[in-house]
Amino acid sequence: MDEAVEFLGSFEKKEREKIIYNIYKAKVTQDQEVFKKLSDDIWKFRTLFNKTHFRLFAFWDKTEPVEKLVVSTHGIIKKTKKTPPKEIQKAVQIKEKYFNLKTRSNEK
Repeated sequence: MDEAVEFLGSFEKKEREKIIYNIYKAKVTQDQEVFKKLSDDIWKFRTLFNKTHFRLFAFWDKTEPVEKLVVSTHGIIKKTKKTPPKEIQKAVQIKEKYFNLKTRSNEK
């Protein structure tokens, strides 16, 4: 999604590469230090780089019979122990918008 791309684009190359590395790492391993479930349908990619905690929120799109897709919604630099509930809610809203748009485009 646009906000996730903007989030990644706002960092230096090394920070961005570390976040992207962890996304690829999550594809091949089930490591909760990298990809962790936050709620029923929202997940987060976790990256620690130079004492900065990066979080990229995501959800699964399992609507296609063959492929499953993880869609990133947006990201934050985490400054507290707990993930802010407003960020989880934002991810839920982006997820709902995504599926509404997908449904509309499939109806055409």
